[in-house]
Amino acid sequence: MSNLDQTFSNKLLDASCGTAFTAPATPLTCRLMTANGSNTSNGTELATSGGYTAGTGAPTVTFAAATGGSKASNVAVTVTNMPATTINGIELWSADSTPVRTWWGPLTAAKTTNAGDTFTIASGSLTLAM
Repeated sequence: MSNLDQTFSNKLLDASCGTAFTAPATPLTCRLMTANGSNTSNGTELATSGGYTAGTGAPTVTFAAATGGSKASNVAVTVTNMPATTINGIELWSADSTPVRTWWGPLTAAKTTNAGDTFTIASGSLTLAM
């Protein structure tokens, strides 16, 4: 996933030229999207159902240190007792009191779950690159 939210991207560009920057609060939440957004608009998040809690209750994800221009998750993202749905992408959001979308992107292949299934993105399989 190498799609930065445009607002967040602009802040990083400004920071690279000396403008003060406050990093987003962690841990980041990994929100599951039934429809993908774009660099300027959010996708459609799976509604709270079964074992998934939308918004700030979405599963969290952490990352290992960047190397070679990319960063990989160092923990699995798992949701048990999924509702029957199709997940098309994910968005990463900050833990700030007003959460900020930082990254977004489609899954390599959409994942359809049946009621009660477990959805997992394996540790190391969620990568960010610039």
